[in-house]
Amino acid sequence: MRQHLLTDHLLGVGTVPTSFKPQIRHEQARQSEPMQARQATPPPRRPAPIPAFRLDEQEAKPKPASMATSVIESLWDRITIPNAGGNESLTVDEKQQLLDQMNLMEVATCKQCDLCRGRTQTVFGEGSATADLMFVGEGPGQNEDLQGRPFVGKAGELLEKMIQAMGFKREQVYIANVVKCRPPNNRTPQLAEVQACGGYLLRQIAIIQPKVIVTLGGPAAQLMLNTQTGITRIRGQWHTFDALKPDGPSIDVMPTFHPAYLLRSYTHDNRKKVWADLQAVLERLGK
Repeated sequence: MRQHLLTDHLLGVGTVPTSFKPQIRHEQARQSEPMQARQATPPPRRPAPIPAFRLDEQEAKPKPASMATSVIESLWDRITIPNAGGNESLTVDEKQQLLDQMNLMEVATCKQCDLCRGRTQTVFGEGSATADLMFVGEGPGQNEDLQGRPFVGKAGELLEKMIQAMGFKREQVYIANVVKCRPPNNRTPQLAEVQACGGYLLRQIAIIQPKVIVTLGGPAAQLMLNTQTGITRIRGQWHTFDALKPDGPSIDVMPTFHPAYLLRSYTHDNRKKVWADLQAVLERLGK
């Protein structure tokens, strides 16, 4: 009886008869069968055992694309820069007019992402429209949001000292950010925000066409260079920005630490690394 109930359970039978008479008749019938016929009847088949759960047997799920990779594939490769090759021949006034027009007619009223809801004002960028040297950060902070200018807080003061140490004045270089509105609590810009705003930066670069771009911090470097490598590994090494091709030029890029990082970790070693990066820039510019 116990074996019979176990067999029923394995085969999915969930009820037990209240009367045992059918079972008795069944046993009597089996006793009347010839021994050969009973031996020919195969035993009940047990269902195959269910394998134990193993984490490594799960189907591998694709990892979400990083900000840098996704942005470059959906942004740099899909934006057509008008007259990217001919912008080099424009005068400083013509370049400044194009930048002012983009700022006033597009960026200042931009609502392409949710960052517009929390901004005081947009932060377009400033400096020489024909600068050989351009600095690119990730996004405005609180002071920048209030004043509408890039790098004007404590990090901006340190950046200005770096620029002066290189032998330039602030107005001789160009300073901009990847996104033009302040992310909440100064967090890193999200993918959708970079996709919505990155085209403005690309057009700024196409108009100015600097000889060298210095990216400040990891997010800016990862976006510009289409890489997931951290800033500590790529800083101090020359890279190339080719998003203006085939009509526009390639631009040399030097990643370095963000001034805000230096303020948090103002060690002799970090200052030495940044100064070495800037000296390499000067050498590339022939200064």
